[in-house]
Amino acid sequence: MATDSLKKSNIYLALLGRLVAGLLLFSALQASANIGVDEHPGAQVPLNVPFLDEDGKSVTLGKILDGKPAILTLNYYGCPGLCTPQLNDLAHNLTKVKLTENKDYKVITLSFNPLETPEVAAKKKVNLLASMKRPFDAKAWTFLTGTEENIHKVTDSVGFNFEKQVGPKGMVDYIHPTVLVAISPQGKITRYLNGIEQLPFDIQMAMMEASEGAVRPTIAKTLALCFAFDPKNKTYVFATEKVLAGILSLILLGFFIYLVLSGRKKQVSEEKDV
Repeated sequence: MATDSLKKSNIYLALLGRLVAGLLLFSALQASANIGVDEHPGAQVPLNVPFLDEDGKSVTLGKILDGKPAILTLNYYGCPGLCTPQLNDLAHNLTKVKLTENKDYKVITLSFNPLETPEVAAKKKVNLLASMKRPFDAKAWTFLTGTEENIHKVTDSVGFNFEKQVGPKGMVDYIHPTVLVAISPQGKITRYLNGIEQLPFDIQMAMMEASEGAVRPTIAKTLALCFAFDPKNKTYVFATEKVLAGILSLILLGFFIYLVLSGRKKQVSEEKDV
């Protein structure tokens, strides 16, 4: 009897734990309901809003673009969670992109924490450039800081929604999404690449399309399996060999599963006969 009572108590405690966890999750989702990216393809980012670059110089997005497309990242340099993995992934991928930085494209990272300074931005830039496996033109990647008003002019234009949180000890943190935004030389939003990790293929294609001002829907990473880059013509071509290899692999896998299932059925039938 005591054992049965103990079992029932454990069951009730487990159910209570799940209920509490569910309520906490629901509360978190409600609190962060407005956090995320409302995509604005074809919209214009403000090109004349002043910011400070990592050297403390006043610049605008229009001046940085200088007639070239760009990848815009929205982060804050003291971020303990998502920002560092995202920027590390971007730095890694930029060494594999078969385009020339500062000639074919630019990279712009804007901190959405108005308390951060050019000194902090400069330190982040040095660390990221040092992590790259090939020399990367430092002039091609600009790290910005700015006022809260000016930051929101950019984040609102791209639909980047984040929320500031202050901890019990006064520690400032932000709940935010992770996204790369492709911008045309004229400042038009041409594509969104959501998530922490990207593919060099996606970044390269986004910059090529942005250079022409072509607005495209959010990238599906599966496209990388079906296309290959032609460095001579700087375009993507249908990768027939990749697709055929994929189809052949699926056929072989299906045949293997058929053989396994057939073997089991035969074994069961022989055991019954015995």
